[in-house]
Amino acid sequence: MSKSKEATPPEAETEEEYSVEKVLDRRLTKAGKVEYFLKWKGYSNDDNTWEPEENLDCPDLIAQFEEARKKKEAEKSKQKADEEKEKKKRKSTSTPTPVPAKKKVIEEKKAEGFDRGLDPERIIGATDSSGELMFLMKWKGTDDADLVPARIANEKCPQIVIRFYEERLTWHSPSQEEDLSKAENE
Repeated sequence: MSKSKEATPPEAETEEEYSVEKVLDRRLTKAGKVEYFLKWKGYSNDDNTWEPEENLDCPDLIAQFEEARKKKEAEKSKQKADEEKEKKKRKSTSTPTPVPAKKKVIEEKKAEGFDRGLDPERIIGATDSSGELMFLMKWKGTDDADLVPARIANEKCPQIVIRFYEERLTWHSPSQEEDLSKAENE
């Protein structure tokens, strides 16, 4: 029986201790714990794993990795600062060049409303949300509609503007008003 007490438990015999060859990366878990991505001695890169810091017994390798990581970060921040200085220097010494995206927007703005060369078909609606009366104009031969200033529509297509207003007019004759008054009094 004394021999059985001295014998190691079966799970301890089967458990191997792995040696870390190199620390490759570092990350923080959602719980805020640090994990390291490890290359194991005697194993391929396919066997690399993320391990919690508290499970590791390789302080020298971790310190070496952290020092290299800090150097890389310092180089990146220095490089970024140099790039910013270079950008500022370029801006101050060079003549400004037009940005193609802005140019495209300007071209698109020119190609709205009557500038598109289309004939107006009818006015769909009106708004003054921009502080100026605007008509939503439907164009002949297309499903497109554009907001156009009313002052321009009044000049370029007055008959369409008149038709728009006529469609929305309601006439009240004295006989209708009398009929309404009688109906309300009864």
